[in-house]
Amino acid sequence: MTSPTRDSAPTPGPDSGPTPGPDSGATPGPDSAPAAGPDSAPIPDPAAGPTPPPGCPAHSGRAPAGERLESLHGPEFAADPAATYARLRDHGHIAPVELSPGVPVSLVTSYQTALDILRSPETFSKDARHWQALADGTIPLDNPVVPMMMYRPNALCSDGEAHHRLRAAISDTLDRLDIHALRRYVERSADFLIDLFGPKGEADLLKEYSARLPLLVFQQLFGCPPELSDKLVRALSALFEITEDSEQANVLLAETLFELIALKRATPGPDMTSWLIAHPSELTDEELVHQIVVLVGAGTQPQQNLICNGLLLLLSDERFAGALAGGTMLIEDALNEVLWKDPPLANFCIHYPRHDVTVDGHRLPKGEPVVISLAAANNDPYLLSNRRGNRAHLAWSAGPHTCPAKDPAQVIAAVAIEKLLDRLPDLELAVPAEELEWRPGPFHRALAALPVRYPRTAAKSDEALAEMVAAATATGAGAVGSTPPVAGKNTGQAGETSSHDGPAGTAPSADDTDSSATTSTATAPQSGSEHEARRRWWKSLAQWWRRG
Repeated sequence: MTSPTRDSAPTPGPDSGPTPGPDSGATPGPDSAPAAGPDSAPIPDPAAGPTPPPGCPAHSGRAPAGERLESLHGPEFAADPAATYARLRDHGHIAPVELSPGVPVSLVTSYQTALDILRSPETFSKDARHWQALADGTIPLDNPVVPMMMYRPNALCSDGEAHHRLRAAISDTLDRLDIHALRRYVERSADFLIDLFGPKGEADLLKEYSARLPLLVFQQLFGCPPELSDKLVRALSALFEITEDSEQANVLLAETLFELIALKRATPGPDMTSWLIAHPSELTDEELVHQIVVLVGAGTQPQQNLICNGLLLLLSDERFAGALAGGTMLIEDALNEVLWKDPPLANFCIHYPRHDVTVDGHRLPKGEPVVISLAAANNDPYLLSNRRGNRAHLAWSAGPHTCPAKDPAQVIAAVAIEKLLDRLPDLELAVPAEELEWRPGPFHRALAALPVRYPRTAAKSDEALAEMVAAATATGAGAVGSTPPVAGKNTGQAGETSSHDGPAGTAPSADDTDSSATTSTATAPQSGSEHEARRRWWKSLAQWWRRG
């Protein structure tokens, strides 16, 4: 890629100043310098053509007058996105598209160009307040893609110091997760869900498994008590189904999270909500809600797509037939191939040029959205084709906004698939793969359903339910990690710290924590009434989902 060329001087403002650097703790990968080996970035084919000169009509970043923009929001695109990407490559490395009626953007389809833009925060901002068409009312707030693109005070939509502060809170919180405890909870959640549909002999794995499992995992990770878990699960289910109740679900979600934060401020526990509250960044309640929504949003819809797309590949591709019978191809290989070829977020990583700039001969005006096609970039024809074992795909983004939760996300997906195939070894698609439908939408790569059949299997029933209750109870005893310090408490007793099971955590110091109080809270057994409340909640959840 040619280096971005400034077409006009930047307007002085809050974005002028030092170049923001990558956040500390950013996950190595495509945003770090490539090294030789299987994890290095794919090598462009030497046959790649030269960069077109600035001003070339085919590479202006805009469609010729009178030409209809390629649509990314219709059923045709959902059915065959590869054909759309192939046509867009006729424009060069960047092409004009329509995300939604009346919302034109520049879509990056080249791997190297995408990588360079993702690594250039000094030129490309993540802050949607730069989006001029939204600011001046050209694009109305009720456009369906605006909620996914508008500014929110979270790490995803911030730059520079603000981004560094918010991302540090998220990264440090994720670092405290005990991956082994996470794996155990995913297994229990999977068993619980499989028990609901296992005796039927058929299921829609999207609705009955992949969409529900992340919700169970997240209510555990964020330490939701039964009275809030019910509201959280129902709100998220309605929100991601985009039903007529979505607006009410959004309100319910916000109310529930504010209630959860108030609860955790009063009685912190070994969970991600409490860790975010206790972080030195001292997030406000509003900031806490927005960071939790980002984590939950990224860990539910994309997570279910990763699980479903991985299952589809395993069940439909003959290369993986041996893996289902204990062969050599691993589930991780299938997930890696999905992340290359069918990433759960196909088009995202929205950026806004800080000033008019020319990239690879394409003029990108200040404040007009630039969207990275993670799917098109990963399948750039100029990349070498052998990708097995190569983790340099862009499914987790790159640069300072690399996804900080990629390791837990891969654990959840891998364990979910492994447990399902272990419980239902003769699982098979109920319809040919080519007959499956994909949900329309510019951002995701998502199946509309994943119908399967299998020999009926007996439910573990009370055993699985008891394990779920035990897992929920164990959260209060430190199964996920260590209890964070309670603000303002100081015993003055050196050397007393609370335990932490997470691989990257450190015990809070005596200066920060009332250790004896923390320890007694973390290890106190749950009362019979509390245990029974959790058991009733899991039973009611099972009944509700069975009715669905």
